[in-house]
Amino acid sequence: MPKSGSTPKITRRTALAGLSAGAALLAMPRLGRAADETIRIGFPTPLTGPFAAEARDQVKCAELAVKLVNDKGGIADRKVELLVRDDKLNAGEAATRTLELIEKDKVHAVVGALSSAVQLAVNEVTRARGVIYVSISQSDTINEAKDFSKYTFHEALNPHMTTSAVARQTLKKGMKVAHLVADYAYGHEMLRGFKRAQAAIGADSVGEILHPFGAADYSTFMPRLMSMRPDVLCISNFGRDQANAIKQAVDFGVKQQMKIVVPVILHNQRLAVGPDVFEGVVGGANYYWGLETQSKSAAAFNTAFKAANGGAIPTDYGAYGYSGVGSLLAAMQAAGGTDTDKVVVALEKLQYDLTKGPQHYRKCDHQSVQSVLVLESKKKSAMANENDLFAILANDAGADDMLRSCSELGHAT
Repeated sequence: MPKSGSTPKITRRTALAGLSAGAALLAMPRLGRAADETIRIGFPTPLTGPFAAEARDQVKCAELAVKLVNDKGGIADRKVELLVRDDKLNAGEAATRTLELIEKDKVHAVVGALSSAVQLAVNEVTRARGVIYVSISQSDTINEAKDFSKYTFHEALNPHMTTSAVARQTLKKGMKVAHLVADYAYGHEMLRGFKRAQAAIGADSVGEILHPFGAADYSTFMPRLMSMRPDVLCISNFGRDQANAIKQAVDFGVKQQMKIVVPVILHNQRLAVGPDVFEGVVGGANYYWGLETQSKSAAAFNTAFKAANGGAIPTDYGAYGYSGVGSLLAAMQAAGGTDTDKVVVALEKLQYDLTKGPQHYRKCDHQSVQSVLVLESKKKSAMANENDLFAILANDAGADDMLRSCSELGHAT
């Protein structure tokens, strides 16, 4: 990522470079752990920085998943503990914290990360140490053979899934599409997904503009985008960048000329700037509390979260924390404990429904096969209450054919 304040550029090179300090530790054999001790789950996430709101929601939901298991007696009569660490949205910091979780805190598995590149740093550490890692950040790369290991599981949606679903709802043959893209791994993967989807539909790109990660001022980009005269503007960024970009686009009158779509529409960013700014914006999502009218598991998740959080509702990225930790604990329950190889097998066989409907991890790349929502932000007059943020335009059921093929990802078939 380009620098924004103290946040350094996050690329694949810096993600891997951040591991060098722990090279000696990586070479050490995995340490044994007593079978009767507390089950410890490491949870690195960026509690500081531009994704902090989403990270805090992940922690709350991960803690809920642990609480619900402990309230039922734990796993094989062992209590579960969540060890949260701030990775500061920095690959080197994430690698260091993950090494500490494994070597010092003796965690049995790791769940977390909220950046495409940072999760690769976590994954490098965990796979070298033979520790299970459940990623809860969108990424296409982590599913590819070069970054995969038998210990790597990807609970989050990926850019291919979300952009395909959004494109099906918003693009038509012959439409002109412009792109505003955050210049780091997440943005590039979303751009690739949108361009692939629009090519299949027959829509045409009229231009793309890259912006620095953490940009506060988008005023130089808007006239250029408007001069392209697209029918649709795809804004591929995350966290505060999404709120800032959409707000400034609206200030420039972009919505009067074109439809704004995003690959992932964020609950917290919609709250940050209000209904008028986001009105009519369409984007993908893994979860929305309003699913409770369609899904028993969504209703149960909402009820449990509200009870633990003073009546507040769970958010999209919060749900990843719940399902990422929850699926891991379900597999440990099935495996009868924390033996890594047994838990891997249990995860591969797991059929789970924690927040929205059936999910499972595909065998070849351990991607969670799950439904994809497409949401449209409501105008203020259409909101039944302050939590009634979005209309559900589509709820595409999970299926293997919504993913890139195993062979395309480099896996033997």
